[in-house]
Amino acid sequence: MHIGYARVSTQDQRPELQLDALAAVGCEQVFQEKASGKDKDRPELDTCLKVLRQGDTLVVWRLDRLGRSLKDLVEIVHTLEARGVSFQSLTENIDTTNAGGKLIFHVFAALAEFERNLIRERTVAGLVAARARGRMGGRRVKMSKTDVRKAAAMLHDPLMTKTEVAKHFGVTRVTLNLALKREGYPQNPAAPQ
Repeated sequence: MHIGYARVSTQDQRPELQLDALAAVGCEQVFQEKASGKDKDRPELDTCLKVLRQGDTLVVWRLDRLGRSLKDLVEIVHTLEARGVSFQSLTENIDTTNAGGKLIFHVFAALAEFERNLIRERTVAGLVAARARGRMGGRRVKMSKTDVRKAAAMLHDPLMTKTEVAKHFGVTRVTLNLALKREGYPQNPAAPQ
């Protein structure tokens, strides 16, 4: 059984081109979505994927109608393959029911893997370069060492509370306590709160 999936990105786009192409190849059932490809929530696609059974073929007009990204597309098609469902994209002439179509799709899968590896390598190289320049990852500290030193001095005043000191520096008491701990100052439990 051929089951089609059509998606238009906006309410203004018309799905007729996709629907006509899917009907021309004999799709017995077509699921139609009006959503951006970037949307994770695509209920019609979810329903379509649940309806597909072993021996069925999922047909789309063009690859970008199915997946949000190459990685997403590859994952969907691998899931279909594992369930014994074929995949066909009309515009790119990909049909996993034959050896040539499977080869083309696996080239796409290899490119997606290559792209993920490149991104990972660039990320690691960027982190190494940043560390070499003295930059550390993560969130910036809200209180500098000088601020923490001043806060610790303020807390020696028995009339000054941690809440007042935190307010003075524009942070919460939790942030103040973490900063004091980070710089090795005692938490001063005897001080008023």
